[in-house]
Amino acid sequence: MKLLIADFVLTCNATFEIIEKGGVVFDETIIDIGQSDALQARYPDATLIQTPPHSIILPGLINAHVHLEFSANRTMLRYGDFIPWLQSVIQHREELSALATHEHIAAALREMLQSGTTTLGAISSFGADLHACVQTPQRVVYFNEILGSAPSAVDAMYADFASRFEDSKAHEGNRFIPAISVHSPYSTHPILAKKALQKAREEGCIVSTHFMESLAERAWLDNAEGDFQPFLSAFNPHAKPMCDALEYLALFENVPTLFTHAVYADTEELHALSDQKATLTHCPVSNRLLGAGKLDIAKVLAAKINLTLGTDGLSSNTSLSLWDEMRSALMMHYERDLTTLAKLLLQSVTCNAANALKLPCGSLEKDRYADLVVATLPQACDRETLIVQTLLHTRRMEAIYIHGEALC
Repeated sequence: MKLLIADFVLTCNATFEIIEKGGVVFDETIIDIGQSDALQARYPDATLIQTPPHSIILPGLINAHVHLEFSANRTMLRYGDFIPWLQSVIQHREELSALATHEHIAAALREMLQSGTTTLGAISSFGADLHACVQTPQRVVYFNEILGSAPSAVDAMYADFASRFEDSKAHEGNRFIPAISVHSPYSTHPILAKKALQKAREEGCIVSTHFMESLAERAWLDNAEGDFQPFLSAFNPHAKPMCDALEYLALFENVPTLFTHAVYADTEELHALSDQKATLTHCPVSNRLLGAGKLDIAKVLAAKINLTLGTDGLSSNTSLSLWDEMRSALMMHYERDLTTLAKLLLQSVTCNAANALKLPCGSLEKDRYADLVVATLPQACDRETLIVQTLLHTRRMEAIYIHGEALC
């Protein structure tokens, strides 16, 4: 049993309690939280761990949506607009896949860990990241992805997906949780989506999907026009939308789902997500680089949708650090009150994300997994400015614990 104490404890619980001169008692799970003096008196036999001055204990961060299989990209892909980016992904896919070795993906996971990400939702298109995700000390919700729009290829595409899903199930445990991803409404035939979602219901899996990421997707699903029309016609001269947006959303009823991006989701679609008790995952840097615009957070909150944050992948980002992502969001959504937004962003990578991924972590509460990190600020700050200063100044962790095990 350990007692970790610091200047502040940011619990990220339902009331977002901040404890000055606080501590956390834990083994594999959290035993107690409170004032450090009271905890030392209550648990005299606990191993005392003192953090440096100006330190904060908070839950390990949770990246709800990350693609690791394109982690080798630095300058190969084209940014500024969604369709040219997608064309560049297709052009360089084989080269980037070859460069994304097990060692390369493992290095990306270590970088994420050092910046405090203790849990991630990994979107896996090919299964190339499986063994790195199994071997990492982080918790991984492993979303096996399915896509394919040709009716003639449905059986083959589903068989490939089912094989990858079974491979991932062989490693299932409390640090590796198999899950399912349906790529998007423009890329996945409804027959494939229905089969994968039925598998999710049978297996009790959570699901992830991309939805309304670009203006091109909006125009295509609504009117079979826009930039997707010539792009998809190059593969199939008779291409047409396979469903509209609301029909796509209806496929996910009664399945816990994270809908990623939703920059161009309209009010009716957001209310449909709310009715389904779905989660929306915001990827601000990716949205900016692909010319998608800015998520209307006010509309999301008005619809009472659970909001999480993801870095997407290095195919559309320059960092997999959630601190970098939160700082970008803090600057992007300049119309929102700074402190209120900083709190929302921290919730989006802790308690909100844990709720979305159905995991007992993401907040410092009794009986939750002892997944926690220690950040250290360069100077003292007061309670009222703590959240903003933490977001502005944190990059690497002073200490990291997963399931109570010290990792640095």
